[in-house]
Amino acid sequence: MYSPLDNKDIESELSYAYLHAVASAVGVNCVCKNRHGDNRGIDADLTCWQHFDGSYKEEIDLKIQLKATIKKPSDSGAHFSYFFKGAKQYDFLRKETIGQHRLLVVLFLPADKDEWLKVNAEQLILKNGAYWVSLRGAEASSNDTGKTVYLPKDQLLTPDNLLGIFEKLSKNEPLNYLPPS
Repeated sequence: MYSPLDNKDIESELSYAYLHAVASAVGVNCVCKNRHGDNRGIDADLTCWQHFDGSYKEEIDLKIQLKATIKKPSDSGAHFSYFFKGAKQYDFLRKETIGQHRLLVVLFLPADKDEWLKVNAEQLILKNGAYWVSLRGAEASSNDTGKTVYLPKDQLLTPDNLLGIFEKLSKNEPLNYLPPS
């Protein structure tokens, strides 16, 4: 069967679907960016219009860089590791001089393409989860190819966790990169 999308394209589209589903579940607007945004490490913009107790902001924006992979991540117990290809985009994500926070969201798909998505009359299942990390303040890459980043296992991108991120941002709490110790 011929498909106009190769597996990498499909993985990418599934990462967008995951983000849209999680954001939609809690009323967060999700907009895909164009290639110019992607060149700056931005695949999607999220906007939350909500008042959180102790906050003075009711409109919070967040920029997202999406990645998807079928490569099984290394598991250090508390973190998954992911090699972020592209030192230029990595540098955009780690900057502390930008106005809006940026997150890296990595969807870990099963190796078997037939396991990625299951649909029946009762449910839609996208296998495995996506994890988020802020690279703000992370150390620079020592090469031109990329950098290994560590995604905390407790940072599964869920509707509740996404609202927690927005709540922190609404209170001007920075989301900084914390490498494993």
